Amino acid sequence: MAWHASLQLDYALRAGRTVAQFRHDGPLRVLQSLYPEGDAVCHSVLVHPPGGLVGGDTLDLRITASDASHGLITTPGATRFYRSSGEPALQRTHITLTEQARLEWLPLETICYNNCLAENHLTLDLAPQAEFLGWDVTALGLPHAHQPFDQGSFLQHIEVPGVWLERGRIQADDHRLMNGPLGLAGHRCLASIFFVAGSRIERARRQGALDLARAVIEAHDLRHTAGATSPDGQVIVVRVLAPMVEPAMDLLRRVWAGWRQHLWTLSAASPRIWST
Repeated sequence: MAWHASLQLDYALRAGRTVAQFRHDGPLRVLQSLYPEGDAVCHSVLVHPPGGLVGGDTLDLRITASDASHGLITTPGATRFYRSSGEPALQRTHITLTEQARLEWLPLETICYNNCLAENHLTLDLAPQAEFLGWDVTALGLPHAHQPFDQGSFLQHIEVPGVWLERGRIQADDHRLMNGPLGLAGHRCLASIFFVAGSRIERARRQGALDLARAVIEAHDLRHTAGATSPDGQVIVVRVLAPMVEPAMDLLRRVWAGWRQHLWTLSAASPRIWST
């Protein structure tokens, strides 16, 4: 039996405090809303009690932030796409930011198990003064647990309509893609962190973010498989390939901390759930 779950999560500013309200249907909900940085930033922890998706399952997340609210969203564990008998498993996330809202989208990794048929969609709609900072981390199998990803497929779709689109499908049995030097070159974790603004980012601010990211990359063990770029005046991206999740996540957290300080003058207040 397929599981279908949806969550509507809304942030708004009330008397200087970012307040989160949510409605859910099925096994997807907000575990906690915390304020480790004070009232201005609301940290929300999302949970999916079944622990993963199989063929036919769908998760729909709709997130909005208005006024000058600032939300940060993370998860206590990985998203898991398990084996499918024929139907795809789908996660759709649509984020809408109005006015001067900010949102950080920082879920833990997505794991694609062997024989999964998975699709992961993220769509961002931003008002001219809104800004978004988020990442995506995908693990293809669990090679160190002797669980390869050699059958199945994974579709990734990240879009800012009219501004930026990244869409690609990974077929596990495409050996040139999985192991070739112009593909993943044997790496089984692909990750990216991206900053998106609702209007063109001022040139010096954008260049400073690129310089900072490149300095972090140059000092990191993954420097040969990571890079920073700005495919559009509203978007800054760091992409990385790694043999496993942990070094990729370490690099992304370092870039996130640097960008948070450079772009928003905020220190890196790591979500409490990351240390449990």
